[in-house]
Formats: sequence, structure tokens, C-alpha cells
Amino acid sequence: MDNIASSDSSPIETTRQRPAKVQFSGQAGEFFGIWIVNLLLSIVTLGIYSAWAKVRTTQYFYGHTRIEQQPFRYLATPMQILKGRIIAVIIFALFTVASMLSPVLAVLLAMLFMFASPWLIVQSLKFNMRMTSYRNVRFAFHGDYVGALKYFVLLPVLSVFTLYLAMPWVLKKIDHFICTNISFGGVKMQVNTDTSSYYIAALVAAAAVFGVMTVAAIIGVVLIGIMAATGAGSAGAAIFLGSAGFFIMYFFAFTLSAAIYHCMIRNHLFERTELPEVAKFKSKMEVMPYLLLTVTNLLAIVLTLGLAYPWAKVRKTAYLASVTELLIYPKADTLVDEQQADSGAFGEEAAGLFDVDVSLA
Repeated sequence: MDNIASSDSSPIETTRQRPAKVQFSGQAGEFFGIWIVNLLLSIVTLGIYSAWAKVRTTQYFYGHTRIEQQPFRYLATPMQILKGRIIAVIIFALFTVASMLSPVLAVLLAMLFMFASPWLIVQSLKFNMRMTSYRNVRFAFHGDYVGALKYFVLLPVLSVFTLYLAMPWVLKKIDHFICTNISFGGVKMQVNTDTSSYYIAALVAAAAVFGVMTVAAIIGVVLIGIMAATGAGSAGAAIFLGSAGFFIMYFFAFTLSAAIYHCMIRNHLFERTELPEVAKFKSKMEVMPYLLLTVTNLLAIVLTLGLAYPWAKVRKTAYLASVTELLIYPKADTLVDEQQADSGAFGEEAAGLFDVDVSLA
């Protein structure tokens, strides 16, 4: 863990730092019981219980995620979630009806939503951070609408005119905007990521797709040629096998690509992020273990018609925790919670309803 410490730390300061690992103790069987009850009650109550389901699920995963034996806590109440969800559903219904009545109105509403989405993102992040605590100290998010509009709307739109060549830089700016506006006990995160790392990750991921699809095409041509030369099978069988093989390789190529990009960016982002004088972070994700995890989780969910979802979610959370480490500074033990203004859950629920997703690498 010494390599996590800053290079300019003195020997005395280094001895006062202590390494820590993130630990996750959740069990698939336990979470399956919570998940199946949540699912059934949400169906019976026509979605009303989903607010309680969300709180129970989040509290389970937070409560089983620990650093130095101290768990995280999720402080939101079901009624906060339910109120925000009801308002979001009403707005979504009005949006849908208005879109069906007039194509012109649909376009106008789509544009309105595009410019409203930054507000939804900011409100979602503020609510989620404010409802997350560790050692009775809450997180907070300080981003504003203007910054979210710039990084989540304007820059991605402008990247289109570069044929998406600027997209890695845009993704770096988005991560930077989110991380630098997160605080813990009044201490804001500092991030020093490299644009080159994002481009390298994107290029390696793209090369993986190209390489896999090239190999798949060569194998497909060779097999079809062999079948044609030997008269083995009909043309229809060859087309079916070729199509099935292409789909499998297509799925594998893009799953591998996503795993490469996710691992490289998460490791880089954690390495360059810190809470000054509080903690530094380190991620040690590896492509092949994460790829195997992703593929087996997806196959299990598909083959069990969704019943393996709790098992898959617990596996992924446990893996991400196992590859995450921290270097904790003495100041972390002296932090106290800040007074924070109350805000509703509408932004978070509206963001989820309109499929506005916010996530870090």
C-alpha cells in the first residue's frame, strides 16, 4: 500500500497513514429473500411498495459494505422515495400523452427534457450523496445545473461534429465534474486524471472489438468454405450457424471491450482521486476476472429467467469491493457531519423514471 501514498509524504506522515480494504459481507441467499419479497409486494401493490423495496435493497448493500469494520448507511426513508416517485410518474404520464397528441409537441418536449436532464442529474446526485453516511458523517454533492448542462449535454452534442473522436475527453470531463463536486465531512474530492488514459482505454477497447470480429469473420469464411467443399450440410444450415456464431462473437467482442474500458478507467480514476488529508483510493480491477464475472452473471440471469439476479448482483458487488483499497489519514477520525439543507427525492426518482443514469467508471 505504500505506493498509494503521495511521493512527497514524509516518513513521519507515512507511519500515521493506515491501509484499509473495502469489505462486502452480503450473501446471495439473504438478498434473494429480500429481492423476491420486494418484487412480489411491488407487483401486488401496483408499484407502491417499490419505494420500500428500494430502501431495503440499498440499506442491505450499504450495511454489508464496510471499511475498517464500519458500515455505510443509507438514510433515505420510503416516504421520501414514494413522494418523489409519484410526482415523477405524473410528469412522465403527461409527457407521454402530450407526445402522442402532437408530433411537434413531442419534439418540443424532447428538447425540453434534454435541457431538464442536467437538473435531474444534479438533484439525483445531491439526494444520493446526502442520504449516504459513513461513521455518521454524510457525503454531499455541490454541482450545479450549469456545470451539468455543459458536461452532460453540450459537450456530448458537440462531440458528434468530431465524429465522436472527442468523446474520451468528454467522458473524462464528466468524471471530473462528478468527483470534484463530491465532499465528505466538508472535504471535497480532488481529481487529477489524464486525458491520454481515456484515449488509451478507448483505443484498446476498440482494438479488442476489431480483433475479435476479424477473427470471427475469418473463422466463419473458412467454415463455410469447408462445408461448401465437402457438401456437409445445406446452405440454410451454413447461414444459420454463421449467424449464430457471428452473434456470439459480437456479444463477446463488446463485452470484452466494455470490461477493458471499465477496468482501465476505474483503476486510473481511483488512482488519481483523493479526499485531501482524509483518504486516497486504489482500484486493482483485472480484465479477465471481470469479464468472466460479467459473462457468467448475464448467462445465469438469462438461463434462470431473472431468478439469478440477486446472486449476480451480490457477486459483482463483492468483486468490486475486493479490488478497492484505501489509504486513510488521521484527519478521517476527526471529521464531523455538516448541517445540510433538506431536499426531496423527486430529482432522483425522476432521473430513474426518465432513464437518466449517472455512474462512475
